[in-house]
Amino acid sequence: QVQVVELGGGLVPPGGSLNPSCTAPGSSLDRYSIGWFRQAPGKEREAASCINRRNDLEPYYVHAVKGRFIISRDNAKNTVYLQMNSLKPEDTAIYYCAAANRGACPPPADYWGQGTQVTVSS
Repeated sequence: QVQVVELGGGLVPPGGSLNPSCTAPGSSLDRYSIGWFRQAPGKEREAASCINRRNDLEPYYVHAVKGRFIISRDNAKNTVYLQMNSLKPEDTAIYYCAAANRGACPPPADYWGQGTQVTVSS
């Protein structure tokens, strides 16, 4: 069993940046593919980004965030980040980190965090 924890959401103006983090106390995230999913009010949940556990594939980004978001691992800190730049109001959503045993990316997730709210508004 893997417990996933997200930190670092918040309220930012359009054009701002956030860098939420994903950790798993007691587990090593380098064994898992990690996806950042998001769900906006009234919309379906979608995969925003994903990083493969073997690092044998390029990270996945949904079209709407390409060129603005960067997913990365810091194995020394057992942390996966989602650097979000040039944020737009349509990026407003609850962002969930999820870990997957499978190597597919975006993966069918096995372990989900509680989510962190990202709000982009002036």
